[in-house]
Amino acid sequence: MNDAVERAEGTVAAMAEWLAGGGPEHWVVETSGSTGRPKRVMLSREAMKASAAASARRVGASGQWLLTLPESYVAGANVIARSLLAGHEPVIAAAHGSFAEAAGAMMPGPRFVSMVPTQLHRIIESGGDDLAALTGFHTLLLGGGPIDPSLRARAEAAGIVVVATYGSAETCGGCVYDAMPLDGVGIAIGTDGRVRISGPTLFDGYQDDPEQTATALVDGWFLTSDAGTLDEDGRLRILGRVDDMVITGGVKVPAALVARRLREHPAVVAAEALGTPDEEWGQRLVAFVVGDIDAAAAREWVAAEHPRSWAPRQVVALDEIPLLGNGKPDRQALLALATTNEAETR
Repeated sequence: MNDAVERAEGTVAAMAEWLAGGGPEHWVVETSGSTGRPKRVMLSREAMKASAAASARRVGASGQWLLTLPESYVAGANVIARSLLAGHEPVIAAAHGSFAEAAGAMMPGPRFVSMVPTQLHRIIESGGDDLAALTGFHTLLLGGGPIDPSLRARAEAAGIVVVATYGSAETCGGCVYDAMPLDGVGIAIGTDGRVRISGPTLFDGYQDDPEQTATALVDGWFLTSDAGTLDEDGRLRILGRVDDMVITGGVKVPAALVARRLREHPAVVAAEALGTPDEEWGQRLVAFVVGDIDAAAAREWVAAEHPRSWAPRQVVALDEIPLLGNGKPDRQALLALATTNEAETR
């Protein structure tokens, strides 16, 4: 048995005791730390249970879960809690040789799994037994980052039931499913364009950090780091992180929308976009692209859909996007790559 499996099994046992009322007052998970030092988020039993119940109501069932994500992050902790609350220990994928073998170790009945887009992409590309096994799940919750529409379309064409989730450690993970908030969850957009969230799934604060807690939790609302809009039906559209709004040459460019456009190119496997300081432009929009596309083609592709001023001034070709342990893009590593590859600026 390897260390990862032992840690996961230890977490499952500790979570079972905690949900039953034992152990500490809060379950503590770390934020991804994609923009700097991770924060330690304190979640109550009531919040975790409310999140699990609202999720089950939305997807229409509960049952056993397959753990494919690190248990130290909220997505992994949620998988464990939801499986235990449904009366089943989760199956730990790392204890098995393949996804298909792990799925085969699960009990009969509704089965669930949570993934980040990279994991889903790899299973679809590999095909075979793993893809066939995934089609047998009741629901795949897909979150942790932007979802390429073509990836979702390929998954659904294969018979996989996909639900796109939005949330964070501070909201007990996904609290918005396919752009609509779960029961009891409130969504509002502040005057600064920032997404605000309320409801029973909110965290109680950051461990040993009352100042950041007071900044993030205001009058019962969690002030996220994301910019977004709500349509007349209450559907949430995430535009990207507030600090992803790149001001280059006096023009505001939403980097997330640029990355989304690049992912739509048939030759692009993955893409991210960030702003980095630039003496001439104030900020330089940098695109990081995995795929068979050069800088000129990337710029033209973006400009065909958006204003030409949104086209990235630098394109960095990568073999793969660097990821954190929870599957999210490593923004600090990407910024370092932008500096390293400044000669590619166009």
